Amino acid sequence: MNIGVLSRPGTGVRSQPYLTVEEFLASEELSPIKYEYLGGVIYAMAGASDPHNRIAINLTSALHARLRGRRCEAFGSDMKVRIYYESPGGTYFYYPDAMIACNPADPGHGWREQPAVLFEIISESTRQIDEREKRTAYLRLHSLEAYVRIEQDRPEIIVERRTLEGWKMERIIGLEAVISLPTLEIELPLAELYERVTFPKSTDSSPPGGASA
Repeated sequence: MNIGVLSRPGTGVRSQPYLTVEEFLASEELSPIKYEYLGGVIYAMAGASDPHNRIAINLTSALHARLRGRRCEAFGSDMKVRIYYESPGGTYFYYPDAMIACNPADPGHGWREQPAVLFEIISESTRQIDEREKRTAYLRLHSLEAYVRIEQDRPEIIVERRTLEGWKMERIIGLEAVISLPTLEIELPLAELYERVTFPKSTDSSPPGGASA
């Protein structure tokens, strides 16, 4: 497929004006580049930094170890999440940095439609998309229990959880802190997620405090 590119606010590049879902999925089988699909428009995924890659590997390794032999399953950044919008949005495909899926009936084919938890690793170049565009899309998913945003340049994680009163945000700070996902019986120490990650000199790698709402 011949793909021309246009700019996307924040990061990535955009393709020609419109592709059907079928055309997008067919093109992905032949393309060495990953694209996110937003209602007919596709955006190439930018490369990731060393800290991003280290956090991603630590995260997927930790999730895999804790979910081994259980109903839920962890996936890395090659698994898409599919989101449906009412007209005019249509279908969206995103590549989160990691996800947990628990419904064995959720279709495969390289994507999931009913994830339980979605993870994004935040850098300044992706912040606007991860905190606004993707957040809005992810929180539409009825299956989603938590959206976890992991800061790349400091030991800080934002967890948004579904509660009976709506979505509640928790900020978790410091390498001694721990993320808890109680419905899945999982705990993730920040020290494990940030293993081998070197923070910028302006960042204190062990700030005081812990979890805060």
